[in-house]
Amino acid sequence: MANDRDPSDSPSLSVSMSERQRILDKLLSPQSADTLLPHEEWWRDHAVFLESRGYRLRPRLRPGWTASWKSGGITGLKAEDSIFSHARPNLMDATRISDGEMVYIKNMDTECLEYTIALLLGSDSLQKDSRNHSVPILDVFQDAEDSSISFVVMPYLRPPHDPKFQFIGEILDFGEQILEGLVYMHEQGVAHRDCVFKNMGMDSKAMYPNGHHPVWDDWTPTKSGLAKRLPRLDVGTRYYFIDYGISSCFPPGTPRTLVTGDLGRDQQVPELSDDVPYDPFKVDIFIIGNALRREIYDLYSNIGFLAPFIDQMTRAEPSGRPTAEQMLREWRAMRCRFNALERHWRLRRRGEWLIYTSVASAVHVAKIGGHLVKWVSGKRYKGS
Repeated sequence: MANDRDPSDSPSLSVSMSERQRILDKLLSPQSADTLLPHEEWWRDHAVFLESRGYRLRPRLRPGWTASWKSGGITGLKAEDSIFSHARPNLMDATRISDGEMVYIKNMDTECLEYTIALLLGSDSLQKDSRNHSVPILDVFQDAEDSSISFVVMPYLRPPHDPKFQFIGEILDFGEQILEGLVYMHEQGVAHRDCVFKNMGMDSKAMYPNGHHPVWDDWTPTKSGLAKRLPRLDVGTRYYFIDYGISSCFPPGTPRTLVTGDLGRDQQVPELSDDVPYDPFKVDIFIIGNALRREIYDLYSNIGFLAPFIDQMTRAEPSGRPTAEQMLREWRAMRCRFNALERHWRLRRRGEWLIYTSVASAVHVAKIGGHLVKWVSGKRYKGS
């Protein structure tokens, strides 16, 4: 079941170059917010069906919607329904009616391998294992009029580095969770093959106790102001893998064969080829190592402990790279060497001005005592 085809978001929502340009033109137009984008129209047409299944789309995407600012006495900039939806046409935020929880709904081809893998890794039985960091599947149902289209409901996730990492301990926690999840995924016979940061997500509910808007995610759900945010190091977060569009799956009892294909967001993987077969599990190792380098190591100057991991994981020769299990063991051994003070030390941006570093470090030292007292006592911050 190795998947070497070109992934497609959904046959019903494919976007041509001319339509993409139309979307861009509308986004750049100050008068365009009062009309829906093409993919928003598709979701609006399914809003009644989705509500019958227990999921409500935002006011903008409900049948009969008209711009609130045209009659409500507020400007378009302040109106929640002036916010365009995410540009990914097959993914939409929604509210679960039963409990008000924010979720994502993804439109998938019922017969595609991504759908099969998502259901496998996101199933209740596998999610019982705490090592599983594949996004949970909350609900699945087919379209009422087209059985080739299925809707997959998942928790709402933010990018793993939004908001930005602040403390060394956050990097230690992130790396361990991602490697743990990669080990578990590989044990299930799945090679992701595209596990870059854009295909990871973070459950940030604990960080935003009063919620936030699904698109303007630093703002309150009603766009009335900035959302209250707690430090992730205090409240804890959980990271997940998402999007299995070009993944390979080898069910239990079947041999793990080599694959071909040069798709993927990380085109620096040396062995990618349409002609020469390679080990997809070693590709995952390279991609994670390269992501640690590009998204973390290259940005911060006081995380030299990442260098040995990155060097091993991004070796040009796939056979020279360690397994995910080996990397997880080494990561955990490394993490144990950090004491509480070191875990709470702030990350320093590369190229940071010396005077800024001095001032920021002094402020950090002044705060860290109280921070550690609250952390050790188990108390949580009231806000940030």
